[in-house]
Amino acid sequence: MYEFCRDHSLLAALVATLFTWSVTALGAALVVFTRRVSQKFLDGSLGMAAGVMIAASFWSLLAPSIEMAESQGYGWWKWVPPLAGFLLGAAFLRVIDRLLPHMHPDLKVAEGIPTRWRRSTLLVLAITIHNIPEGLAVGVAFGAAAAMGDASLVGGAVALALGIGLQNFPEGAAVSLPLRREGMSRARALWYGQLSGIVEPIAGVVGAAVVMTASSILPYALAFAAGAMIFVVAEELIPESQREGNVDLATGGAIVGFAVMMTLDVALG
Repeated sequence: MYEFCRDHSLLAALVATLFTWSVTALGAALVVFTRRVSQKFLDGSLGMAAGVMIAASFWSLLAPSIEMAESQGYGWWKWVPPLAGFLLGAAFLRVIDRLLPHMHPDLKVAEGIPTRWRRSTLLVLAITIHNIPEGLAVGVAFGAAAAMGDASLVGGAVALALGIGLQNFPEGAAVSLPLRREGMSRARALWYGQLSGIVEPIAGVVGAAVVMTASSILPYALAFAAGAMIFVVAEELIPESQREGNVDLATGGAIVGFAVMMTLDVALG
């Protein structure tokens, strides 16, 4: 199993993140059939996405990070790599969020450094920021399986990819549908919607390659991905899911998303 994982983990990370990107494209494809989707559906889906990412951050990333730190001889200090990685991941996303120009569909003011970029570009970049830690998390999970030679980690990485893919559907729609409502053609709105997810295969392969090359940073890398994802949940997904007043629906979606991701990870991992 160890040799198989090492020889094929980069390919597995690429295939898994291509899958998560394809689900983003499927969500964006809703624009072919309609200009608008129920706000309640979007809010519930965003809440579910938040639940999936919270569960994935613990079951697929933080828990293995703690176990690896202990196995690497940190002893009582086994909490240091998960904590340091988690905080660095959140700080990394904070810097990107502060510097990279982007705009969320339900807001009219761009965030990040001032720019004259078109609104369509800013909308794509908003979802792209979400997708960076998602692709990174999947890649790091497969790279960890290769570095550790642990079959259970492969199952956990697969579960993570499935969970991330599940919550990518509304993210694709969240880009393409607002662009269509603003008068963009179906084809262009679909193109921009799927484009927001193309960063996931890139981040996935990079994440897998890095942790395979330097296995000593595994606990930090896993926690780094977790911190980045939790930042996205707290900064964007939860506020966006409740902005239109569908608080109970969004909360219920988060509970369902957490339960689904936890089940996938326990069953497959």
